[in-house]
Amino acid sequence: MSSLSASNLNSHNRGEVAVSIKNLNVVYKTTLEKRPTLKNRLLQFSSGKKQTRIVNAVQDFNLEVSYGSVLGVVGANGAGKSTLMRSISGILPPTTGRIELYGSVSTLLALGVGFSQEMTGRDNVILGGLAAGLSRADINNKFDEIVDFAELREVIDAPMRTYSSGMYARLAFAVAVTVEPDILIIDEALSTGDAHFKMKSLNRVKELRGHNRALILVSHALATIEEVCNEVIWLNKGKLIQKGDPVSVVAAYKKFLEVGSSPMIDEDV
Repeated sequence: MSSLSASNLNSHNRGEVAVSIKNLNVVYKTTLEKRPTLKNRLLQFSSGKKQTRIVNAVQDFNLEVSYGSVLGVVGANGAGKSTLMRSISGILPPTTGRIELYGSVSTLLALGVGFSQEMTGRDNVILGGLAAGLSRADINNKFDEIVDFAELREVIDAPMRTYSSGMYARLAFAVAVTVEPDILIIDEALSTGDAHFKMKSLNRVKELRGHNRALILVSHALATIEEVCNEVIWLNKGKLIQKGDPVSVVAAYKKFLEVGSSPMIDEDV
């Protein structure tokens, strides 16, 4: 039996549980796509079915994240990091297990997801704020702060289709961090934008860290993980390999990347 629940609290003390994950498994089917040749199309059509495989994206996962902490998540591509973040965010339901969230959540999984390219930046800020649970009055009060942080005052009334990827990144990040969530999930968002905005975003995360919020940061930027986080988990093939202080976990992960495998990993191959 799977479950995901959330409750909003007015205030939180450092050390209180923000996210509780118990016995989480996420399994899904994916189509085995071959090169789309005419022969493959005809064979697929004649058989009447597509080839699929089962993916155990997250396996037997348990974790607690407390208020006042910044949890870093590392792992190679395909390790299950984004699947885990989508499950915590309520986008992807657990196959089995339970996820409990004790507070409001703001999610920055993929920059610009949920934005309408035909709508203006202004309208997308409003939609993003409403989706995060703010009232229209709250959004109006925070609008200038969001636009100024994103540095998009001159183009905020232009359609999003005219924005560059960097402008998308800035607006999405600004909305996510300005709604003052209890729990903030950031998946690779700090890796986008120019050097100036990366530093600005990093400083904002550090600021939130001091406000007794719970932050979960997924990144391949290991130096950032070590600088910002006070705990790190390492995922591989959907499993939790190691959890601990940033220096120890990042060192173990770097060693794994250099040799490509380890007895612990090879057990599950």
